[in-house]
Amino acid sequence: MAFNISSVPDFDDLPEVKGMPKGCAWGVFDRDGEKDQVGTLNFLTPDVVRNAALEVKDGVSISLNWPLNAMNKLNIPGRLAAQHKILYIPESMAALPFEQGKSWDDELSFNTQCSSQWDSLCHFQHQHSGCIAGRGVLIDYASYAEEKGIEFHAFDGNRITVEDLEACAAYQKVDFQPGDILIVRTGATEVVDNMNPADLGKMAAAKLTGLHGCEETARWLWNKRFAAAASDSNSFEAYPPLKSDGSIGGMKDLVLHMYCLNMFGMSIGELWDLKELARYCKEKKRYSFMITSTPLNQPGLIGSPPNALAIF
Repeated sequence: MAFNISSVPDFDDLPEVKGMPKGCAWGVFDRDGEKDQVGTLNFLTPDVVRNAALEVKDGVSISLNWPLNAMNKLNIPGRLAAQHKILYIPESMAALPFEQGKSWDDELSFNTQCSSQWDSLCHFQHQHSGCIAGRGVLIDYASYAEEKGIEFHAFDGNRITVEDLEACAAYQKVDFQPGDILIVRTGATEVVDNMNPADLGKMAAAKLTGLHGCEETARWLWNKRFAAAASDSNSFEAYPPLKSDGSIGGMKDLVLHMYCLNMFGMSIGELWDLKELARYCKEKKRYSFMITSTPLNQPGLIGSPPNALAIF
């Protein structure tokens, strides 16, 4: 029996979970005594996926995957840069008792957070195998801010509020549907691809533009029944975060990571390459599409390249 999205309570009506903050969805997706493992991916029901397929009209697919080595130039401490090694098989497999001929293998080593990624539900303090398929919706806030004369930069730490998201959606004539996969463009990957000294200085300040990390945004994400959410920024939500008292916080104070990954079971995508997607959406004046994503089939991953496609 397919999951009934309408049976899920709104944020303010979620049952209280002892010892957890308001808005914890633990147990909401459990069925027949079985503990749920996929969280809001339950919203990708057969009907949701079938309706997403109706978005395919142009026969055009766009990759949302940034090159694995795109962040190598930044040399982030503690995260292995992507490494690609080509092996000549007659040398690498010389011990095999047969002739290999002239042939080659290759090996990849990389941190799963080094480029486009899904954060799985075990990435942040407190997976589904196979393909994620649904209706994607792009909120191109970078273009919206430019067109509206709003001061904005992907590495200024701008906080994109619920009001901003709704205003951009209305400007693009987007209507959200239950089970949508939300994608927000800040322009971050494009800045890294075309860095100048001023941009490098901004990056050194460690300020990242993203969704405003607060309970209001978490409530909005849950009540919209998004199956997942992604962005082209490093952290999806603005960094540094603000604590509840208004003071500046650190990594442990990332509110949306706590809510989405820990308490909703909503996977977060980061560093997705959205430049071509934004161009095509603007050209066609159409910001919804079918999206497919096939994370690596490796049990226990903390993160994975999304292998994501937008299909029009």
